[in-house]
Amino acid sequence: MGLLEHCQELFGTSDLYGVLGISKQASDSEIRRSYYKVSLQVHPDRAPDDAQATEKFQVLGKLYAVLSDKEQRAIYDEQGIVDEEDSLTQDRNWEEYWRLLFPKITLQDIVEFERKYKGSEEERQDVLQQYLQHEGDMDAIMAAALCCTQEDEPRIAALIQDAIAAGDVPKHKAFATESDRKKKARRKRAEKEEREAEEMQKEMGLGSEEDSLVMMLQQRQKSREQGFNSFLADLEAKYAKPGKAKGAKKSKK
Repeated sequence: MGLLEHCQELFGTSDLYGVLGISKQASDSEIRRSYYKVSLQVHPDRAPDDAQATEKFQVLGKLYAVLSDKEQRAIYDEQGIVDEEDSLTQDRNWEEYWRLLFPKITLQDIVEFERKYKGSEEERQDVLQQYLQHEGDMDAIMAAALCCTQEDEPRIAALIQDAIAAGDVPKHKAFATESDRKKKARRKRAEKEEREAEEMQKEMGLGSEEDSLVMMLQQRQKSREQGFNSFLADLEAKYAKPGKAKGAKKSKK
């Protein structure tokens, strides 16, 4: 059975982009992030005794190998076929391939990323993308924004307002007419998350600023996580340096 047939059987569609929940026009980084999030749900570590989950994980690895290769992706886009004999070897260790693509990030990675990310053009583009996606709903925007706490909300709101004034994004009613009651409710949730993070930090005997950051992120993740769209998933998928996946050992999996 070929890759497309496997996708149909396991995911209900033979469209490689459809399996990842993205469009044919997706960028390389969007493909990478979507592959990470979908494959994380069926990673062998999560369900070691689930044969179908393991099979899905392997098929996702093959799918990404196609879409991440410019020549193979072009052939698939133009002809709707996959060259099974080119690089989709049956004895490749797809779990090792995955880990080479997504090495585990460290605390230092998180702190350094936050330092460079806040106030950057990349942050601006990410915030505006969330603004458009959620049609101005600040609850959803702040929940999805990377490295943001309640203290960052005025800055994020100002960033969006400036983009509206410049004509970069449309004015959504949900943003322009948000009630004070909704703002206060969001502030209370954020304050609760902060208190819980501080309590957790004390219980674990942690005291540094870096420890505080990690605990805040963990508590924020616990309170706001929806599926696998978490801070760490976004960060790892988008910013972890790719390993040399083509050099992975080949062994039967």
